[in-house]
Amino acid sequence: MLKPKAPVCFLLLSVLLSQICVAQTKKKVASQSDLPRFTYPMTMPASELLQADKATFNAFADKVRTDLDSILRDYEISDKATLRELLGIKADLQQLSGDYEGSLKTVQELRAMQDKPAARLITRLRSESELQAALQATTSSGAEYEQAFAKSYEDAVNKLPWDVVQDWAKSAWAQSKTASRAGMIAIIKTELDPAVEKSKALNNDQAWELVDIRTYIQFGLPEKQAVAQILGDYVKAHNVMKPDIWEAREVTLTPADKLTPVLVGIWDSGVDVSIFDGKVFDDPHPTKSGNHGWAFDDKGYPTTDWLYPLTAAQQQEYPIFRGELKGRIDLENGVDSAEAEALQKRMSTLTPEQAHERAELHKVLGFYMHGTHVAGIAARGNPAIRLVVARFDDQLPDLPFQPTPEWAHRMADAFMKMSDYFRTRNVRVVNMSWGDDPREIEQWLAKTGGPTDPAEGKKRADEIYDIWHDAIENAIKGAPNTLFVCAAGNSDSDASFLRDVPAGLRLPNLIAVGAVNQAGDETSFTSYGPTVAVDADGYEVESYIPGGTRVKLSGTSMASPNVANLAAKLFALDPSLTPAQAIDLIRRGATTSEDGRRHLIDEKKSAELLREGKAQAAVAH
Repeated sequence: MLKPKAPVCFLLLSVLLSQICVAQTKKKVASQSDLPRFTYPMTMPASELLQADKATFNAFADKVRTDLDSILRDYEISDKATLRELLGIKADLQQLSGDYEGSLKTVQELRAMQDKPAARLITRLRSESELQAALQATTSSGAEYEQAFAKSYEDAVNKLPWDVVQDWAKSAWAQSKTASRAGMIAIIKTELDPAVEKSKALNNDQAWELVDIRTYIQFGLPEKQAVAQILGDYVKAHNVMKPDIWEAREVTLTPADKLTPVLVGIWDSGVDVSIFDGKVFDDPHPTKSGNHGWAFDDKGYPTTDWLYPLTAAQQQEYPIFRGELKGRIDLENGVDSAEAEALQKRMSTLTPEQAHERAELHKVLGFYMHGTHVAGIAARGNPAIRLVVARFDDQLPDLPFQPTPEWAHRMADAFMKMSDYFRTRNVRVVNMSWGDDPREIEQWLAKTGGPTDPAEGKKRADEIYDIWHDAIENAIKGAPNTLFVCAAGNSDSDASFLRDVPAGLRLPNLIAVGAVNQAGDETSFTSYGPTVAVDADGYEVESYIPGGTRVKLSGTSMASPNVANLAAKLFALDPSLTPAQAIDLIRRGATTSEDGRRHLIDEKKSAELLREGKAQAAVAH
């Protein structure tokens, strides 16, 4: 017997109810740790797969895309930064597979999700032109494609408002002049090949990085000369810098201000104490490290080296590295210097193996000079400052040994020694220009032969990370009279969602700092979130590096010590301040941008508020 057909309205209701049920079954993602993990067995080094034929790479990419689609389908993700990351990989995979129309739609969706003004204009701008050219020419190579790309990209770039995108334009121009196939391969050799060698697999984060680099090699590199020409013309035609707002806000103290010496800890990679004459704390009761604070090696044991030790080969490379830093800045600003010319020449002649060796070396050298650069920013304009060194190695995924709970507990003990030191010596400010999240432990495990099973890898990483997280939190809590100032992070993400420490913590004696440029505009890299209270200059900030040379560096690592600098000046003017009172002065002195996203510190305003408060208290008594 035939069943009667269901009414159309009943069918529509059934479809609607099924869609509601699907939506209700989506797993909610409260933090990055709630996302699923995947692994991909590898039979060749990642750098070989990067260069493999289309059939071989597409077989790998198809697996990655299936897993990516499952995340987007099965998980309810409210964090925009995570969605942007996922959509970026989706767009890459679509472009690699030849789905140019689908990729173009994803790029447009991705751009619509941006919050920062510049990002809403320039996200995937080059990719968009590549896709439009491929659709117009019905191919992704050849003269017709190249002409279509150049016209599309030039039109898009020339429409951009210079005052909004100038930092991106200069940086992208410099990158286009130094990018090379060897350099791209070197990234994979440096970051992913060790994981494959040890673990015989890649996790999903690593797989996504591989897809991203493959996309750039296939589509971005062939057009780099056109990109360099177009961006160069644009920069040269508009290269008027926005005025620097920070000099007018700066406070420079003198002995006439009746200052009290203030101890400021630089919890970082180490400090070249020899270049801060008269501004380094000389402890009459030395630790096992010496009379300037505490220093611990990679495994958490005390050391007497205030700076991260370099090998002879690394010391020999250091002057070259300094020149390349200047060359990069000169390239961004269109300065035809000897350093800029040398950098371009070197990058164009390196083999993949040479570029890999350079990348490994420069990671060490960048870390080596980091703490000194931070210390110089924190000490600026304050004769009362006395620097305290708290040295350790935060380059977790690059450490050569496998992380264990025993190692984490040893580091927790080291951190508590630092905390006790801050408390017993009355260190008033500590700068922390670093941060860690659970994914870093997972990457570290992958690169050192950890579990290939995703669930087991995450479980082991979580165990180690929980120890690490609590160690940092307890160290801050253990010195309640010390104000800890930390960097928000450079991943353009919500520090709280990432579970980043220390930036994601909520403690009464901790303040997290985002980065803006010389004009107070949000940088492309700065992270954010409910725990990020204020913003400071973090773009091309000049300071010392080991040996005494001054260079410009960018990052929230540079923004954080600008706030530590302000806090140290407040404590030097009034040592009775509590951390909470100092935070209040910093926040009340800051100016909020029209869009409410930025809270720019103002040293003069905060110092004025302090003086007004002291005057009112004097009258009251």
